[in-house]
Amino acid sequence: MRSLIIPILFLLMPIAEIAAFIVVGREVGVGMTLLLVVASAVAGAVLLRVQGFGVLRKIQQASQTGTDPGRQLVHGVMIVITGLLLIIPGFISDIIGLLLFIPAVRDLGWSFVKNRLTIVTTGMGAGGRGFSRGQEPDRDAGRRADPRVIDLDDDEFSRSDGRGRTDPNERDRLK
Repeated sequence: MRSLIIPILFLLMPIAEIAAFIVVGREVGVGMTLLLVVASAVAGAVLLRVQGFGVLRKIQQASQTGTDPGRQLVHGVMIVITGLLLIIPGFISDIIGLLLFIPAVRDLGWSFVKNRLTIVTTGMGAGGRGFSRGQEPDRDAGRRADPRVIDLDDDEFSRSDGRGRTDPNERDRLK
């Protein structure tokens, strides 16, 4: 049943938007309805640009300070979705989009998503601080626990074929 929700929404949303166009068109006229649709698309593009750059700046600051940028990333995704909802013609999507531009509504979305979100980093943040959730893992624990791992520096390692000869392809490798 859960897998049917999204296809049903994709089917019902255009029908609801057409019904909203008819209702608004009857009340304010066709010309004003078209003007509202164009104005919402322009407003969506402007708000997307302004708030999008603000969120990008916050993500960059969080990364530089070594704090968890998850909240800012989720807000950024919601702002992109909001901009798309405002650019797409329709009054229902515009209302949903305008609601998502409100930071308190985005915080509700963040509180829903934060426990389901896993942040994986491949390196350290600025100054070697990095960010994580919870306690910092012991990075050398895996190496100490596995006796098959031998940690060598570059000058301690060379390839040979077992008879004292070096690998013929060694000269072709970059050092």
